[in-house]
Amino acid sequence: MEQENSIYTEQRITVPSEFTDVFTHFYMAQNATALDVTKVLIPSFQTIMVFGFGPSVSFKSCGNSLEVHECVVLGPIKQPIEYTLPAGSDLLVANFKDDAFYRFFGLAVLSDQIAAHPDELLDENCFSALWLRLKNEPAAERVKLILDFCRPYLRPRHLSASSFTEENADYAVVNPIKTVAQKTGQSERNAQLNHKKYFGFTAKEKGRYEKFSKAIQLLQSTSGKVDWLQIAETCGYYDQSQLIRDFNHYLNLSPRRYIQFQKDICKAGG
Repeated sequence: MEQENSIYTEQRITVPSEFTDVFTHFYMAQNATALDVTKVLIPSFQTIMVFGFGPSVSFKSCGNSLEVHECVVLGPIKQPIEYTLPAGSDLLVANFKDDAFYRFFGLAVLSDQIAAHPDELLDENCFSALWLRLKNEPAAERVKLILDFCRPYLRPRHLSASSFTEENADYAVVNPIKTVAQKTGQSERNAQLNHKKYFGFTAKEKGRYEKFSKAIQLLQSTSGKVDWLQIAETCGYYDQSQLIRDFNHYLNLSPRRYIQFQKDICKAGG
């Protein structure tokens, strides 16, 4: 658990082995300070479900904004999201993994919406009822209740989706569409459509993102002076300018600015 000013707390909560192909982790944050706390969420190309307790947490992305009063689904997250926790707010986030969101809701994207209440996707009020059960529980117990709630809704993984997850390829290096098409005897076009259907993004989009994500990981593990040319080459960029373009695309920040502000930046993915 990390603390800021002793009374802003945040924690990454691991999931039991039964759910490691469903969620990367859960994340909780509580703001017991007298001031608003603002963070930036790095694109993860995954979908998240956010539960808000206490004063509403606000989210902003690409000129759109919303306030979470109860529960909302966001994603797949392809652009940075700025979120603000007002004094007294309490946040719990479930981070879906791979095709897990599709397995719950039968779709992988939220169309042109920035967000949706999960009950709108199911035409039921089950998540509102779940929120009421979670409201007065501690974070660890909330996670247990969510996992128990999820079990009957989770569909088996489709064979086409399994082909992509089993390959576990580095999208920035290998073309998973071609590999899976050859392995399963389908056309590359059909493999592309299945990838978008189950994951909510194209393999090309994911390949670009994975180079950027690798750069973030290297920067987080680097101390002292950064060798930007080495970072670019290791991550598969043609040059430093391409690296800079991706940081601006995914974070609206240059790599150097990211280093300055990384303590205020969160990563949803595993």
